[in-house]
Amino acid sequence: MTQIDINPITRLEGHGNIKIFTDDAGNVQTAYLQIPELRAFEKFCVGRQAEYMPQLTSRICGVCPVPHHLASNKALDMAYSAPPPARAVALRRLMHYGYIIEDHLLHFYFLGGPDLLLGPDMPPGKRNIVGIIEVFGKDVAQSIMKHRKIGQSIVKLLGGKAIHPAFGIPGGVSNSVTEENLETLVEDARSSIAFAQFSLELFRERILGGDFYPEALTSDEYSLTCYNMGVVDEKNRTDFYDGRVRITDAEGKEVACFEPSEYLSHVGEAVEKFSYMKFPFYRALGWKGLVESPDNGVYRVGPLGRFNASAGYTTPLAEKEGKKLASEFGRPCNMTLAYHWARLIEVLNASELLFDLVSDRELLLTGDTRTPVGKITGRGVGCVEAARGTLIHDYGMDANGVMSSVNLIVPTTHNAAAISLSIMKAAQAEFDASRTGSEDKCNRVEVALRAYDPCFGCATH
Repeated sequence: MTQIDINPITRLEGHGNIKIFTDDAGNVQTAYLQIPELRAFEKFCVGRQAEYMPQLTSRICGVCPVPHHLASNKALDMAYSAPPPARAVALRRLMHYGYIIEDHLLHFYFLGGPDLLLGPDMPPGKRNIVGIIEVFGKDVAQSIMKHRKIGQSIVKLLGGKAIHPAFGIPGGVSNSVTEENLETLVEDARSSIAFAQFSLELFRERILGGDFYPEALTSDEYSLTCYNMGVVDEKNRTDFYDGRVRITDAEGKEVACFEPSEYLSHVGEAVEKFSYMKFPFYRALGWKGLVESPDNGVYRVGPLGRFNASAGYTTPLAEKEGKKLASEFGRPCNMTLAYHWARLIEVLNASELLFDLVSDRELLLTGDTRTPVGKITGRGVGCVEAARGTLIHDYGMDANGVMSSVNLIVPTTHNAAAISLSIMKAAQAEFDASRTGSEDKCNRVEVALRAYDPCFGCATH
């Protein structure tokens, strides 16, 4: 048995490596993602005052502090018997949509997207934002920066800073917007819609029309048949901020739909000796290890998971684009690289939602921003859709609001099994002893990994 290490893996957040094991003939027997870091956020939150949690947990990650902040606040809303008023919910959604736009653009143009926009065999020194600038020019680069800044500016406007915002409080929010802010935001939202449409056209022209992606998209190497999870509204459409958690099978049939507070009845967490990252699974089927099987509880979350678990999008332009993806590859779609297509559709969806929201001046400018806290219930569960997928915060506390237990299931943890299975399938194809032609076999394995936009700092909290 020979071991091949891909260490470090690149263009993602956090630290990890890929282990590939081949037999004497050179064929891959197994492969998996290994996370060697342990950060123990859950443990050192115990004993602290619950109201500190939105600030503490936003420090888990500098890439996705907003969803941690909001999920934490939603957990406190429940624990403190303080459902936020409509204006506060709208303001939280405003911050969340800004984050979704900024984060998805980060991944498509800086992290995972360059593999497809430039090709997986582009030299590593240029297979990044530097190569994007060289190939697509200064104007495109400036537009990328502009629209990432729009998302960051929304977070800063409400939270005081673009990273680790201080905004949500139990039962509401601590800040609002002005009439002048909304005038700027309306134009920003229009611009974001236009740039999302540009990005989708670029995707169709350079990626769907390229050499690598069309064949890879439909290959077994970059496919995975599993269950799907996402938060949906009352019509089973994707909702980034609130709703029920829906799980569908590989044929698109609903197998569970539940309130976030009921997640323990549907989601289990397995542990494997080779990684500090846990492996969540659909409890009704159980955990059977890293096996691609309809009888195994492996599921995916994130843009493709949401696409598969939902009946569609809530805005007209995004819904039109979603139908194009569905007509091309079906719904559900089990092609791993379709994550990138679904991600860009979500940029459009979030931009449309942002425009609709900032156009509702009465909602954002009038009414209460907080409900006074009530009796401490002893438990709070908050759930939002982060850019990478479903995020759950579950807090236990005593009558004085002192934390007694913390459980966090973050998107990359939900995806842990799916990621390792995708790595294994790509490695088996690329390192097959009879196969020749790939100039960079290791990077083509990483292509499968980066499609999920993993965040290992979050995953090993």
